[in-house]
Amino acid sequence: MAQLIRQSVKRSCAICERTLLIGERAVRFSANGEDFVDVCPLCQDTALEHGWVKEGSPTSPTVPSQRRRRRGLASLFEPRRRTTEDPVVSEPILRRLSQPELQMVEASDIFNGSDYRRTVGGIAKSLGEPRASIVPLSGVTGELVVTIAWDISWYQYRVLPDSAQPVRLAERGHELSELDGSFKRWNAHVEDDGRLVPEIERV
Repeated sequence: MAQLIRQSVKRSCAICERTLLIGERAVRFSANGEDFVDVCPLCQDTALEHGWVKEGSPTSPTVPSQRRRRRGLASLFEPRRRTTEDPVVSEPILRRLSQPELQMVEASDIFNGSDYRRTVGGIAKSLGEPRASIVPLSGVTGELVVTIAWDISWYQYRVLPDSAQPVRLAERGHELSELDGSFKRWNAHVEDDGRLVPEIERV
């Protein structure tokens, strides 16, 4: 009988950085054709879209798809051509937004244009609909914290609109009790495809 060998080395996905579960089947990809890394099942489409090569594939790397250019805040409220990306605010708001609300809308738009949206959407297919919050940090940097949380895990992203890397994964954990209370004022929701939508009064 073959003995079950306990996995001693923790592995994580090279895209979403989630620790892979014991027995979870990951696929190895390479971004440069030489060094291969583990990619979890939820992120394999993202790896392919960025031209990563699956281990054992005879094909050459594809050209990465052009990243979505961030639009100005005003364009969220202007009609535009139909694309695969819907605006964060899909219905007219019948009042002037406050500065914090404008920040929430812009942070959502930036997050939805990042690869993390697909990651969150994939995890939600397994764990169900998460809670979400968008909280501006104190200071003059304009940085916001996006928290996506389930009962058994949570992820926090920092959004800095004018940065070269406007969205980055900052922290993650397993227990909601690990989160500061200010990040648990759930003021947004996540749709089935991973879109982050702020909950804003429309009148």
